[in-house]
Amino acid sequence: MWTTVHMAIGHDKALEIQRLLKKEGFIVKIKFFSKEGGEELYEILSTAFEAEDIQEAMIELGII
Repeated sequence: MWTTVHMAIGHDKALEIQRLLKKEGFIVKIKFFSKEGGEELYEILSTAFEAEDIQEAMIELGII
């Protein structure tokens, strides 16, 4: 089951986060969520069993 671990503003930022997390060995994908004003929001999704580890990795990588 996929779960949202982060929201990114802009497609380029979402792709960069996806690349960084994949480089760390995680299974992630991005999905368009909505458009607010001129900004597009994307969900960063991971498998439920990796979500906590991904949150920790995102802190260490300076993503959040």
